[in-house]
This record gives sequence, C-alpha cells and structure tokens, in this order.
Amino acid sequence: MKFLKTLFVLIFFTSFAYADKNMKIGSKGKESEVSRVIKVVMYDNYYEPNQFQFKSGETIKFQVENAGMLVHEFNIANKMMHMKHQPEMQKMAENGILLAFSIDKEKMKKMAKMDKSMGHSHSNSVLLEPKQKGEIIWKFDNAVNIEIACNVPGHYQAGMIAKANVD
Repeated sequence: MKFLKTLFVLIFFTSFAYADKNMKIGSKGKESEVSRVIKVVMYDNYYEPNQFQFKSGETIKFQVENAGMLVHEFNIANKMMHMKHQPEMQKMAENGILLAFSIDKEKMKKMAKMDKSMGHSHSNSVLLEPKQKGEIIWKFDNAVNIEIACNVPGHYQAGMIAKANVD
C-alpha cells in the first residue's frame, strides 16, 4: 500500500512538471524574420496541408484561406491550450457571435468590452468566415507538442487537427 501511495505521488508531481513543458508553443513572429511562407487551406473539418514540419527558432508566415462552407479557426497551441480555449468558443456560439456560416463582428466588439475572451484577438490564431483569408506570423522558439486545430464547437472533436513537428 505504501508503494502505491509513493507511486501515485511521483506520477502526480511528474505530470505537473511535464505539463509546464507543454505550455511552450512559441511566440508572435516579426515580418522581418520570416524564413518561409506556408499556404494553408481550411476545408470543412480538415486542413491542407494536414501536417507541418518546423525547425526550432524558425519564423513562419501562415497564409490561411477558409475554402469551407463553415466558419473555421487556425490555432497554434498544444492540446491543453485547445481544451482551455474550446469553452470560450462555445460561449461565443451561445452568445450568437460565432455562427455556423458567419461571425457577428459587431456583437463580438460589444461582448469583448465585457469579456476579453469574446474578442478572439490572439496572435496564435485566426478565425475566418467562409471564403475569407488571414495571416499569422509565428516563431517556433521553445515550441513542443504543437497542434494546429480548429476550436469552433465540434470541429476539434471531428478531427480538424493538423500534426506539427518541431525539430
């Protein structure tokens, strides 16, 4: 029994140390440091390309186009961050900001004054209506365990996740 308690304590504290490392996703990049441009097309519940390879320290400009019929997000994060962001996206949907085919930007501005998370202004993410384009410049410094995913309610769960490997 003592062994099991000790094992539990070790696993519990080790997992917290590991979680801290998972929070490293990089930082907002500068246009002057862009080493390559990657064009990404979002379709309904998948990305093209669906896998990315980055070098540690590399700065990438993502040119993102939503070619789907639904609103989609291109979000650079780790799984824990995606899980934390999904309730915010759900709240946007519940408040009529995030609709299936559009984003109510006026309502978003009003709601963001009361709750910043409703503004969806994150340097690691772009939220696009169908046929819209956007950009993100991201530096992959100290980035590990990255996923590119859509956190529009139900999309992550449907598999709208792209693999990202950082060497």
